[in-house]
Amino acid sequence: MTTNDQSDDAPRRATIEDVAAGAGVSVATVSRALRGLPNVAESTRKRVTDVAVRLSYRADPAAARLAAGRTGTVTVAVPSLNGWYFSTVVAGAEAVCAEAGLEFQVIAIATSAQRDRLLDEVYRIERRTDGLIMIDITVTNEQAASLRHRRVSLATVGSRVHEHPSVAIDDEHVGRVAADHLLRLGHRRIAVIGGVADGPLSFDAPVARRRGFESALAERGVDLPDRCFANGHFSVAGGHEAMSTLLDTPEPPTAVFAMSDEMAFGALMAFDEHSVRPGADISIMGVDDHEFAQVVDLTTVRQPVAGHGSTAARMLVDNMNREGRGAVPDEPAALESCEVQPDVELVVRSTTGPPRADR
Repeated sequence: MTTNDQSDDAPRRATIEDVAAGAGVSVATVSRALRGLPNVAESTRKRVTDVAVRLSYRADPAAARLAAGRTGTVTVAVPSLNGWYFSTVVAGAEAVCAEAGLEFQVIAIATSAQRDRLLDEVYRIERRTDGLIMIDITVTNEQAASLRHRRVSLATVGSRVHEHPSVAIDDEHVGRVAADHLLRLGHRRIAVIGGVADGPLSFDAPVARRRGFESALAERGVDLPDRCFANGHFSVAGGHEAMSTLLDTPEPPTAVFAMSDEMAFGALMAFDEHSVRPGADISIMGVDDHEFAQVVDLTTVRQPVAGHGSTAARMLVDNMNREGRGAVPDEPAALESCEVQPDVELVVRSTTGPPRADR
């Protein structure tokens, strides 16, 4: 995605993402460090500060300038205020908005009725915010067009909306990566701990991950019966319950793919209760690369979770800046549409290994 804010010959202004890359931390950590907030180690704060000085980094005041006569606020909508994934995406988005001098608010949208009310023209969201980031919440083309007409910029994470910027990984590919890893280790009796797409907001990730996983298994002649799929509700408690159920079957799996690290953590709790050694008796892997994954040495499919939020917010702020240069309500600016598909990476740790010889 490109902008026309400066000529091709002009030096590019350092961004908060540049500082994060240089310091080897997340954009959220950079934001906390430079604003003097707690929960940042002094060594990390110094490293971030040194990189910021070296790159001549400073916050971009453009959004604050365009906010004259507008709200100067960005709103992030999430299906739940709980959970590591959503809070980490939000932290990434908040860091970019803080850099841009924008106020930031987070709201929970748990049902389609709540979403429709938020986006309905009667609600007048344009009086409350200039930009909207929807995380794992679907938006119809009609709703998106209405937001644009009302000069509310829109970006999405986890779903795609026509003519609006979006950030979403290839969840089907995630499933294939997980299946390929377990198959290469020699596993054939495999189970999945996932979720069900029965929510009103059409959370499609579990469906796509299962589709990719089953497709890779089928190519190797391996079946995944329905009895080998357990709903972990994308939570630690759900993962614990699902794994406990799988362990109580006559033939427990030799390997388990949990569609999130949090569900894998719950599964590891069940392992401990049943005296099962991860990676030796039964292999277990997750998705995300949660900070705690390294502590428990969990094999996982890493995705740049905080980067989802910062990338979506960066595209949103760019569009808000672009729209702020002379657009009028009856003639919305021609905003830039961009789909970003971050890379995922298999991180192999000790919780996966070949199946036991007696399995």
